[in-house]
Amino acid sequence: MRIDLHTHSSVSDGTDKPSELIRKAAAVGLDIVALTDHDTFDGLDEAVAEGERIGLQVVRGMELSCSRQGESVHLLAYGADPTHDGLVSEMVRIRGGRMGRLAGVLAKLAALGVPVTEAEVLAEVGNSPSIGRPHIADAMIKAGHVRDREEAFDRFLADGGPAHVPRYSIDLERGIDLVHAAGGVAIIGHPWGRGREHVLPAPVLARLAAEHSLDGVEVEHQDHDPDARAQLHALAERFGLLATGSSDYHGTGKLDHDLGCNTTAPEIYQELVRRYGANQEPSTASDQPATKASAG
Repeated sequence: MRIDLHTHSSVSDGTDKPSELIRKAAAVGLDIVALTDHDTFDGLDEAVAEGERIGLQVVRGMELSCSRQGESVHLLAYGADPTHDGLVSEMVRIRGGRMGRLAGVLAKLAALGVPVTEAEVLAEVGNSPSIGRPHIADAMIKAGHVRDREEAFDRFLADGGPAHVPRYSIDLERGIDLVHAAGGVAIIGHPWGRGREHVLPAPVLARLAAEHSLDGVEVEHQDHDPDARAQLHALAERFGLLATGSSDYHGTGKLDHDLGCNTTAPEIYQELVRRYGANQEPSTASDQPATKASAG
């Protein structure tokens, strides 16, 4: 059974529509896939419906923008109630912060000699409620300023970069608590990616597990080298955390993140479903472990 628990659609900063993403997941032989768009649940119904149509299991997820000591941390939420007042209100505030910083980023880019307009950025956003730096990067690509999103981030948009503007995000501990209050499972995405071990060192992970019941960490990820993966697997076992794996797929918006390039072990997925199932009404069939229907 092949399980990919971290993907993005055009509802946030991916390039595939939710239904298209699900069809591609089936085509590459995945049995279970989670849609985890940034700070929104809006694409889930379409993804689940397509999964039911073609016989692919879809996990309802979301990636919540959090921070620790001013550093960005991404929190994957699985099985959370999309109508939970506290979680929904924070997601609305986060999305407002994304839009609120746009003018500041564009002003910095203009001063750096790589101007793009708000209209050009919004043309890349489409109907997504979650405007992100990847959309700005896409506008920069269209304007001929950079080759791809990676260059846009490396040269301009990354945290601490010359065009970076801070925005509102939730304190990590509060984010974990909110996901749990909404009946979900909380797993930190790519915690040591891009040399960020200092943000979430082992003692911090231990405290989050002990004091906030953090459920797990995403270990098998393209931003983790073999040494980071080995260390994180050991820490997950030591602290009783689930160790997941996934692609962090963004369609053509992120290179070297093909669907299914990393996967989650079936027993980890079973435990994840058990945990969020215990916190809410019985899960729908689309959230239960099952074998994908034969495609012939």
